[in-house]
Amino acid sequence: MVKGNTRQVIVVKSPDPKLFEQAIFLLREDALEKHGVGERELLEQAQRVANGYITGNSPAKKRRRLPALGWVAIGAAPVCLAWLMSVLL
Repeated sequence: MVKGNTRQVIVVKSPDPKLFEQAIFLLREDALEKHGVGERELLEQAQRVANGYITGNSPAKKRRRLPALGWVAIGAAPVCLAWLMSVLL
C-alpha cells in the first residue's frame, strides 16, 4: 500500500561498504525554512554523521575486553596471596 505522502531525503554513499552501502536521512518538513540551513549544510551534516558512525564503530577502535579468565585471575591472586601468607607465617 502506498501513501500519498512525499518526504525529502538525503542519501549518503558509504565510504566503507563493509558496514553499510548507504545511509538515508529523512528531512524534517521544516528543516530548510525554519532552521535556515542550506542544502549544502544538510549534506555535509549527513556526511559527518555517516562518517562518525563508521569511525565510532569500526573494529579497530573498539576497546579490548579482558576475558573472563583474566577476571578470575585478578580475583584469585589476592586470595592466593592471603592464603600463602597465612600458611607461611
